[in-house]
Amino acid sequence: MRTLTLAFIFLSLFSYSCNNSKTDSPPADLKVDATVAANKSGNVSFIASATNATSYEFDFGDGSTHAVTETGAATYKYFGSGTYNVVVTASNSTGTTISKSISVTLDVELSLVWSDEFNTDGLPDPAKWGYDLGAGGWGNAEAEYYTNRKENASISNGTLKITALKENYSGSAYTSARILTRDKYAFTFGKVEAKAKLPSGVGTWPAIWMLGNNIGTIGWPACGEIDIMEHLGREQNKIYGTLHYAGHSGGNAVGSTRMISNASTEFHIYSLEWTPNVIKISVDNQVYHNVFNSSELPFNRDFFIIMNLAMGGNFAGPIDPAFTSATLEIDYIRVYR
Repeated sequence: MRTLTLAFIFLSLFSYSCNNSKTDSPPADLKVDATVAANKSGNVSFIASATNATSYEFDFGDGSTHAVTETGAATYKYFGSGTYNVVVTASNSTGTTISKSISVTLDVELSLVWSDEFNTDGLPDPAKWGYDLGAGGWGNAEAEYYTNRKENASISNGTLKITALKENYSGSAYTSARILTRDKYAFTFGKVEAKAKLPSGVGTWPAIWMLGNNIGTIGWPACGEIDIMEHLGREQNKIYGTLHYAGHSGGNAVGSTRMISNASTEFHIYSLEWTPNVIKISVDNQVYHNVFNSSELPFNRDFFIIMNLAMGGNFAGPIDPAFTSATLEIDYIRVYR
């Protein structure tokens, strides 16, 4: 009886040792396969396998997103066309790892998810747009009073017209409008495209831009700001594309400029391509500002859209005394994802 008991204990220890040795063995023979969805949706399915692996970590190559699975199966949606270097790391129970990288190339076809074509005469659609109202400089020592009057923002003949006027109004010498989608529409990642004709006149400062939807809780610049288009009447035809965030705001913002022709007499297309790994700002499909995005920046959460025409202030400078009126005219604004 004692002999049988000792034999049983020996066999048990041997079995445990073998199993434990197998668990502790380093991962090997890592294989990774990727299947790109044929519908150009950006969806990719990954399958990873390795001997002795207990978990798999996926770095999808877009600069900010990782996933860990025990099965080796993962799916991911990319928001932009391109070639991505995907790194998969297989681990065993002791933390020993082996890694392998593969390139995934895909063509993502974006779909229109939100737009305003400005085809209905009258005030901006209240289901899409609200107003910032009042004066006080808006942090930039601007001279205008923003209203919700049709004199300052209205739609006619297929375009939205945001008009700045020289007039005495509630203590201000100028009026204008600043419309925004806050509390009505916000989104994370995609492409924004606006077709616009810009005002002229020294002191004018039109902008098409975005703010982080959490500005009410963490404030500016921590919420992040994306300026898709800014133009100064004192620098005719010079287009600004800029990012503001903590440590990089105001005069320390991260931006670039591009000179174009006929900014105030012809319509041009101002656009933003925004993904987890890149932010590109362009005019007429020519990229002139390109910034690497990452999880350390505030550009990985919902933003809302703003369009306005400011007068004067720290950036636009003094206003021409002969100024009477100017208009930012927008044919459409569209969001694709």
